[in-house]
Amino acid sequence: MTLDFMEKYFLKNIGKKDSHKLSTYEESGGYQTIQKVFKLEPQKVVEEVKISGLRGLGGAGFPTGMKWGFIPKNISPRYLVCNADEGEPGTFKDRWLMDNDPHLLLEGIMIASYALDIHTAYIFIRGEFYNATQKVKEAIKECYEQKYLGKNIFGKSFDLDIYVHSGAGAYICGEETALLEALEGKRGLPRVKPPFPAIEGLFGKPTVINNVETLCGVKLILEHGAKWYKSVGTEKNPGYKLFPISGHVNKPGVYELPFGMPVQEIIEKYGGGVPEGRKIKGVIPGGSSSGVLTASELNTPMDFETFRGKGMILGTASIIVMDETTDMVEILHNIMHFYAEESCGQCTPCREGTMWSYKILNRLMKDEGTREDIETLKRIAKNISGTTLCALADGAAIPLKGFVEKFPEDFEKRIRAPRRETPKPVIMR
Repeated sequence: MTLDFMEKYFLKNIGKKDSHKLSTYEESGGYQTIQKVFKLEPQKVVEEVKISGLRGLGGAGFPTGMKWGFIPKNISPRYLVCNADEGEPGTFKDRWLMDNDPHLLLEGIMIASYALDIHTAYIFIRGEFYNATQKVKEAIKECYEQKYLGKNIFGKSFDLDIYVHSGAGAYICGEETALLEALEGKRGLPRVKPPFPAIEGLFGKPTVINNVETLCGVKLILEHGAKWYKSVGTEKNPGYKLFPISGHVNKPGVYELPFGMPVQEIIEKYGGGVPEGRKIKGVIPGGSSSGVLTASELNTPMDFETFRGKGMILGTASIIVMDETTDMVEILHNIMHFYAEESCGQCTPCREGTMWSYKILNRLMKDEGTREDIETLKRIAKNISGTTLCALADGAAIPLKGFVEKFPEDFEKRIRAPRRETPKPVIMR
């Protein structure tokens, strides 16, 4: 299939005047898909999402249709929660969608709610995203005024209310069970699983949690069909994906491309390459928790399975480019400072391991490190992986291990010169 990358779906309305308004959205065919969906049986909608192969686009990559299938059919009420707490460093795609085209998200929520017989939905938005929050609230108000939300939406016998909840800027609330705790008015701490949210989620009821981009993808799949979505990407990672690109590139931004494109091609063809002809030293391919690629690994395709095979994660597919002038010790120092601060402290390996790593990196930044410090960082990465309630510790361990092992020369430079042994005093007898 010949691809015209100028044709956009997720970003169709971006750049239009008043792209966030209902009138602009409807001019481009907005809210036609939900009315078409009302003519289908709810299970048919779920099956279409399953057939499409849509995976969670917030980082985990879990099949969306399968996730929906876990909801028990005999329990009500049930809830839909949109995870818009986009806190992964280097990631800004969901905020971009909410800022510029909030109605795309709302229509995706409507479709998912109809498919799952859900009548109450919440959008949990990161506290710092003031503009996005206001745009989403304005869009919801417009929908209520037009009877697109509330009782008998679009004149059909289906009720739906959508509420916005602002977070307090805690990275941990991006983890779905911590998000539920915060939404219930409690401290945002990850829950013990099982039970999983699909069985016992918000207010103890079955809950589906999808992120912004995933729900926008649901709307596009029901608009164009599962066959269309599967016509691009790879067999196990079909469809389109938003790739935020930042760092040392000429054209930072958000790009809509198929899954499976090599990192190098995305950086050069869409990110405009590195400024001033400098060479790439390393690339963080999917937000800070995804790990790091060296310049020799840039032919890696952007899909979930490939990164899992490399002991990394695709994550949010947010590409951060670092050129040859970059000090990788400084980058890792910043990353571990972030995780040490954002750990909720509930699990000992995460609470102690992230802070310990940060303190060691503080010494290295002062050129006071030792070779033992470098080995300790590797051991910490190994010991905190898979030992906590949520994936924050794993998200810290992957870059910790990757940076130290892939850029040893940068860390060696930070080791202090061995001290000369002080001669023993001569005792005169």
